[in-house]
Amino acid sequence: MSNTSQPDAHAELDSLPQPELPQLESAPLAYENAAFLNSADGRLIRILAEYTEPLARFRRERIQDTVVFFGSARFHGMTENHASANGGRAVKLLDNTGSAAPAPESEQPASVHEIAEGKASELGRRRAVAAVEMARYYEDARRLAGLVTRWAKTLSGPSQRHRFVVTSGGGPGIMEAANRGAYEAGGKTIGLNIRLPFEQRPNPYITPELNFEFHYFFMRKLWFAYLAKALVVFPGGFGTIDEMFETLTLVQTHKLAKNITVIVYGPGYWKNVLNFDWLVDTGAISPGDIDLFQFADTPEQAFELLKQGLIRNHLQTETPHPAQNAGTEIVPGLSLEDLLGPDFAKTR
Repeated sequence: MSNTSQPDAHAELDSLPQPELPQLESAPLAYENAAFLNSADGRLIRILAEYTEPLARFRRERIQDTVVFFGSARFHGMTENHASANGGRAVKLLDNTGSAAPAPESEQPASVHEIAEGKASELGRRRAVAAVEMARYYEDARRLAGLVTRWAKTLSGPSQRHRFVVTSGGGPGIMEAANRGAYEAGGKTIGLNIRLPFEQRPNPYITPELNFEFHYFFMRKLWFAYLAKALVVFPGGFGTIDEMFETLTLVQTHKLAKNITVIVYGPGYWKNVLNFDWLVDTGAISPGDIDLFQFADTPEQAFELLKQGLIRNHLQTETPHPAQNAGTEIVPGLSLEDLLGPDFAKTR
């Protein structure tokens, strides 16, 4: 029995009517494939992007190092909270951390009228008193950021990089106050925002070229710690406490090969929230660990402590790291990395 040859089979198929095939579009480039980039397989690319994209912008904007402000996202300043505009309330609370929406009425501080008429809840009365104090912290953060920025603008070197740039988490409340104070002082100011599953937005005082939004909390925290030469912790909640203790842990364990000046602002608030002496008494931390931070209660006091620490640790004793001079010198003693920055934290 003879078999039909392969050429004859092809000829038979070629004689049949052929369907019209649609024009095939070019496949997307891998780095333009949104479905891939947003998938689990693209996670590594997203993480790397949240490292390299901020790095490129910090270099382009000539940012050398930062002073980071942490604090509550839920409070406005007194100037934004006229009682007449808030139903007699001195201050109106925002909702969840970073949210653009106000908190529910049941959580708001009581108004003057509600207190006078005996209609205020116990929580409302307590918050009415506390809210005025918290608004004072907003104004203090605003003033302190202005003092730091005006002083930092007087510092210049051959690289002309920006020193001790005020940085916040980019949202409302104390974060807004810090960016606002730096903006009003005429300096650059950084906002490291985080994308959240509810309405939120960056505050308007951030330098547009230095307005960041992160998907990953840990990458955002890396950039807080990576460039910081000082940290100011204003009153706040879970997020503020988390960020404060994470930084203190890095300092305590000498993981970062640099000295960070840590100011805890508002001892009256923090000593009610955290019993640092009890941590020492129980042996959870050593007595010397209390010296890792300093308390301050006025913008002027905090500024003097910051200035002393920054001068002592990063101006008087600052010398180029050998690795930074490994590249081609653009001007005598300065490489491209020195000129463009930023000043990365070395780790041990």
